[in-house]
Amino acid sequence: MNNYPRPEYPHGEDDRLLTIDEVSELTRICVATLRWMRHKRTGPHSFKPARRVLYWLSDVLDWIDRNYNADTTQPA
Repeated sequence: MNNYPRPEYPHGEDDRLLTIDEVSELTRICVATLRWMRHKRTGPHSFKPARRVLYWLSDVLDWIDRNYNADTTQPA
């Protein structure tokens, strides 16, 4: 066993980082639309370390919940 410190998981140990392709697959939203939503700041929270867009799974799931709840509270 190594003596390296365990990484800190700001969103919990069960959380993981997703690429934009993985978020696209999870949400069924095409990558181009996710990029546009990122630009407009309407999509799930993301960040860009070392020139690569990443998402925390928990942030994507929270975003889905918020948008689902927003859609179901509006009258038909």
